[in-house]
Amino acid sequence: MIHGSLAPVESVSWQSLLSRSITDPEQLLRRLELDPALLAGARAGAADFPLRVPEPFVERMHKSDPNDPLLRQVLPLGEELLEHPDYVLDPLGEQHTNTRAGIIHKYHGRLLLIVSGGCAVNCRYCFRRHFPYGDNNLSTEQWQQALDYIRGDQSIGEVIYSGGDPLAASDKRLAWLTREIAAIPHVRRLRVHTRLPVVIPQRVTSELIDALCGTRLPVVMVLHSNHANEFDAALGNAVLRLRQAGITLLNQTVLLRGVNDSLETLISLSETLGDHGILPYYLHVLDHVKGAQHFHVDDGAAMGLAAEMLARLPGFLVPRLVREVAGETSKTPLPFQTAGTHRLA
Repeated sequence: MIHGSLAPVESVSWQSLLSRSITDPEQLLRRLELDPALLAGARAGAADFPLRVPEPFVERMHKSDPNDPLLRQVLPLGEELLEHPDYVLDPLGEQHTNTRAGIIHKYHGRLLLIVSGGCAVNCRYCFRRHFPYGDNNLSTEQWQQALDYIRGDQSIGEVIYSGGDPLAASDKRLAWLTREIAAIPHVRRLRVHTRLPVVIPQRVTSELIDALCGTRLPVVMVLHSNHANEFDAALGNAVLRLRQAGITLLNQTVLLRGVNDSLETLISLSETLGDHGILPYYLHVLDHVKGAQHFHVDDGAAMGLAAEMLARLPGFLVPRLVREVAGETSKTPLPFQTAGTHRLA
């Protein structure tokens, strides 16, 4: 593994780490001592969807390995520009449910707030890589309108902070928004979907915990990790702080060819999550977003892997294998095949 050159965690702010994220493909290849022949494809892919990866995440990658599972999630490739009829700009039809700035309301009883359009890392498989974040950058007046929308719909029992990555917002903004939502009587809980603590563990500060946990609302945080190699001591400490604050921790994973599409890799991830007190929640099959077709794993293999996980792990460490289908009222579970029909290890 790469040995860190960062200053101690206590002396480096998450904002500084975020601002120093690698955005130049040549710098990333040089940093990881990779073949310069990869540069042309990386530049081509980055022209369509920019490279962004923070240093703490790069620290966990292996040098000189173009197939490192963390690298594959963030390295642009020229094949992202290939056209495929089944891979589209808005695979989940979210723009039809984004009828009000900052709000995606597609499921009964819960609502997504686009708290921030920014991310700490640009995952190459992101289903929102073409989302119109510029149209969802809310003014003060629009935030009040979004809150009025929640107040006016008694069916909304859960508000979900989403993005981008909601934790890219300031603690001051998160604290204000959480207080406003907690003052709405019919909202029962707050959920936060984030990858930021995984790629920059320093984001988990006392100020963040106070911003999220300072009201009556129970807080559920859904992290996004795809591989056990994403866990290091810094992330473990961040997770412990979140748990000690009383935040319920879940994880969602995307099944990605060349990253985690093997039984042993998925088992290792689930066991690592369990070791840190995080429950596996969803294992998503790939959303058919334009530019991500090279990550595709067919349904038969996915269902076989899920069945094998169920045979090898306690049930609470087996995530639900799901697909999100535009227009459906919830995630769509994929049935497990009989264990042994797809033995991928």
